[in-house]
Amino acid sequence: MAAELHVELVAADRSVWSGEATLVVARTTSGDIGVMPGHQPLLGVLESGPVTIRTSDGATVVAAVHGGFISFADNKLSLLAEIAELADEIDVQRAERALERAKSDTDAAAERRADVRLRAVAAH
Repeated sequence: MAAELHVELVAADRSVWSGEATLVVARTTSGDIGVMPGHQPLLGVLESGPVTIRTSDGATVVAAVHGGFISFADNKLSLLAEIAELADEIDVQRAERALERAKSDTDAAAERRADVRLRAVAAH
């Protein structure tokens, strides 16, 4: 069994993160899933939520992912997201304002996006 897997996290508009990892945790429509080297092949639909990547050097990368697909085969994991942003890129004050605005406008989709951003920052 290989000790690491290659991960590509791609949003519709850009490549967000690429590298070697020992574990990736993501939320799918079937529930949370952890993928390690040697995992069985899979194809799933991503739910909005934080994705946690434990890199080969022991660091942790967290991203807010909004929809998309997850695919794993031959120790290559692809996360193809509609929208994805690294926790380091998220402006916390802006996300908090967006959450408050979405709550007052009763915009469930915007509220969910802002909440996922804040959870990604908290997990980081």
